[in-house]
Amino acid sequence: MSKAFSKIRRISLAAAGLALSIASFSLQAAPQVIRIGVATAGGGDPVNWGGSPGGVVRGNQWLEEEFKASGVQVEWLFFKGAGPAVNEALSNKQIDFAYQGDLPQVIGLANGLKTKLLLVSGARNNLYVVTPPQSEIRGIKDLKDKKVSIFRGTNGHLVANNVLAANGLAERDLKAVNLDTGSSQAALVSNGVDAAFGGYEWFKVRDQGLAKVVYSTQGQDPAYTRQASLLVREDFEKENPAEVQRVVDVFVRAADWASDEKNRAELFKLWARSGTPVASWEAEFDKQDLAVRNSPLVDDFIIGRYKAVVSDAVKLKLIRREVPVDGWFDTRYLKAALKKQGLENRWTAFDAKGKPKTGAATVASK
Repeated sequence: MSKAFSKIRRISLAAAGLALSIASFSLQAAPQVIRIGVATAGGGDPVNWGGSPGGVVRGNQWLEEEFKASGVQVEWLFFKGAGPAVNEALSNKQIDFAYQGDLPQVIGLANGLKTKLLLVSGARNNLYVVTPPQSEIRGIKDLKDKKVSIFRGTNGHLVANNVLAANGLAERDLKAVNLDTGSSQAALVSNGVDAAFGGYEWFKVRDQGLAKVVYSTQGQDPAYTRQASLLVREDFEKENPAEVQRVVDVFVRAADWASDEKNRAELFKLWARSGTPVASWEAEFDKQDLAVRNSPLVDDFIIGRYKAVVSDAVKLKLIRREVPVDGWFDTRYLKAALKKQGLENRWTAFDAKGKPKTGAATVASK
């Protein structure tokens, strides 16, 4: 064998080996499973949740459909412990994406969790105060010195404190107890607490004649609402940008469908698979535009609310210091999804006060 041929052979083998190594690396780099943590216990079979385009993604199995040909499995994990439990799972790298509310997301950021906020998935969620049917409590001011359930560390916690402050009260003026959603319902029905702060889940209890709503943020200042968004672990995003884009694409598709008023009845039926009746969704979304509640946009209103959450969390000593959020929002994937699906003018952008921005695109009807 000539020296020239031998050299060519060595080069060829080296090139083949390099190609094999690159192929092997690519196979190893591609995720075998995408894990999404959801900050609610959910309900139904399969387990789902409502009030968010994310529930549409889950209910229709659009992510499973998206990744089937790629051989990538999609796992949904639901957490009874809500946002705080999701943060623990993120910290332990047990999940790749997280759907949760604004306060636990901010607490996670302040505690060093490396995440990126990709898009909104459930904006302007309302907050309610409920009591037993026979209670003499008529409003917020009547909660003074009463035993009241508040699920601390969730996105309703800060709103509850802001509502109290607007009525001349603070959490310390109540006999506040920290209960999760299920425990709070059981306590109220058994008269273990005098009142409870919560969300749409209370309408089912009300309609059963076991509770009454004495306060609602519906129709009030949007600053008294709660926001929920989709996060991704920073290291997962860096290693799998193509998969992150596909996930965002699907969530945007769901937001588009869930924003269409023609789909209102079907949307509520889909969300009702979680165990929350259609009547509850009708009450939660009464006189509210689907496109406002289901918009994925990270606009000035959303950014302003997250900054306010940071400030309020510091005041309540839920975090030790203010953390910047501007660099936390990563809307590259959202913008790409909107452009790809022709939805760049689909939703109205709102200013920091929750009003349509001057010159903002109107919500397109599809």
